[in-house]
Amino acid sequence: MPQSLARILIHVVFSTKNRESYLVERVRPAFHAYLSTTLKNIKCPALALNSVHDHVHFLIILHRTMTVAKVVEEAKKSSSKWLKTQDPLLNSFSWQTGYGAFSVSESNCQTVREYIQNQAEHHRKVSFQEEYRAFLTKHGISFDERYVWD
Repeated sequence: MPQSLARILIHVVFSTKNRESYLVERVRPAFHAYLSTTLKNIKCPALALNSVHDHVHFLIILHRTMTVAKVVEEAKKSSSKWLKTQDPLLNSFSWQTGYGAFSVSESNCQTVREYIQNQAEHHRKVSFQEEYRAFLTKHGISFDERYVWD
């Protein structure tokens, strides 16, 4: 086969360091636009992207030459540098070390998009930690609480 083709959907989630409330409402729209552009520039366009005060979710089409680790590295590095320039209160901003990445079937794409878009409503009832534990469990990922949070 002379051509390599792929459509791999990945739902990525990661938190601010220690789940600090850095992603305040006034910065979110510009942050979303910046992160979306970053993902587009690395050929992994976001189908959905949203955040609340302490974490971000995005659903991307993973380019066939990219790794999940590289996408997350670029997203974190670029957005962290950018956020620090937006407000003096964000000078000490940083992301948590880890991340979650979950495969999404084409048949579940719309459901995941809607889930990401409804983050504010969702987190009125469920904390980031509860949500993240549920994702890990749902996807059959074993974890040790001592090493999940930073």
